[in-house]
Amino acid sequence: METSSSEEPITSINLTPLVDVSLVLVIIFMAVAPFALQAGIKVLQSKASAQVGKVSLSESVQVRLSKEGGLTLNGAAVSRGDYQGAITRALEKSADKFVIVKADSENRVGQVVGLMDEAKQAGALKMALMKD
Repeated sequence: METSSSEEPITSINLTPLVDVSLVLVIIFMAVAPFALQAGIKVLQSKASAQVGKVSLSESVQVRLSKEGGLTLNGAAVSRGDYQGAITRALEKSADKFVIVKADSENRVGQVVGLMDEAKQAGALKMALMKD
């Protein structure tokens, strides 16, 4: 009996589909990576020492969130609905556009991040997060 070449088992591996899929994944990761880096919030750990020549607290915009959810802006009580307009007006008067957000350790992270996000949208250039 004579065996034809079509009946012989395939002994070599075809790497072309593997290379194609790998290159497509690399291109997708290269396209998505810049967006993943821009979505984060930059947080720096501060030291407990005094800074010389930095902005004083009176020149910055101070936002305080109490553990009950009460909101104050530069010492004046503000409702959550009026916060966006109030922070915009306060930042227009501020020379350095610096916002300090003070929150209690019992506040939810989403509340604090929401306040920081609205301050950034209102024109804040620098922000600090402080724990009461």
